[in-house]
Amino acid sequence: MHSLNQHPLMRKYQELNAYGNLLGMTFEVIKEGEVKYTMDVTQEHLATPKAAHGGMLLSLLDATVGVGALSAVCEENKVVSTVEIKVNFFTPILIGDHLTSISTMMKKGKRLIFMEATVRNQRAELVAKASATLNAYDAHKAGY
Repeated sequence: MHSLNQHPLMRKYQELNAYGNLLGMTFEVIKEGEVKYTMDVTQEHLATPKAAHGGMLLSLLDATVGVGALSAVCEENKVVSTVEIKVNFFTPILIGDHLTSISTMMKKGKRLIFMEATVRNQRAELVAKASATLNAYDAHKAGY
């Protein structure tokens, strides 16, 4: 396990992220800028009798790029917020699917961080991809 998983800002984020907990998402920092999120698709995530709502998948991707970016700035006592995110959906997410989302940091500037993330199901099929821009700012402004 990477030491960034134990960073106070990471631990506080995990503790206070009610929305992520509601959706059943969990994460692990692999290395700075690279985070692995996982979740299982349940009845509560469905938009149709079989398929999950796209907003749930967008939430997973936003969390993945967000925590990936956070892992790159937490040592500077900074947090991040999403400025923009673009998502491509490739295949439906079905009840019972186990999803794994991995972030990649493309570029880190003084304030802006450019991230990508992919989501795969339990069959290793690419189901969605996102690219995002995040803003880094002092953690005290966010209440940390």
